[in-house]
Amino acid sequence: MSDRAVSEGSASIRVVTEVSAVVRPEQEEEFLAGFREMVALPRPDGLLRTELLRGSDGQWRIQTLWRDLDALAATRITPEPPRTAPQVFRSVGVNPLLEILDVELAYDSTLPSE
Repeated sequence: MSDRAVSEGSASIRVVTEVSAVVRPEQEEEFLAGFREMVALPRPDGLLRTELLRGSDGQWRIQTLWRDLDALAATRITPEPPRTAPQVFRSVGVNPLLEILDVELAYDSTLPSE
């Protein structure tokens, strides 16, 4: 691979959380404001990236890449837990689905090739 990197699972496996739900069109502005508020707050240790994705028919997803499961778990035991993706959805009256996925393989064009 030229300027691209492919990484496989290691001792510290990255995880992705995916939080999803349908948001009513009349709630979208409030929902977007909630996401902006969340990402403006200090970033929890181990949070590498978070993205807000819009699908069809009001489907929204927030995908967050974590350094490892320990980093994700640590956010739940802090004295003042950070604002979370599920809370952003709940703030507009929807109950989201939360999935935690292991990153088995990754392709990242921003990493130097080996």
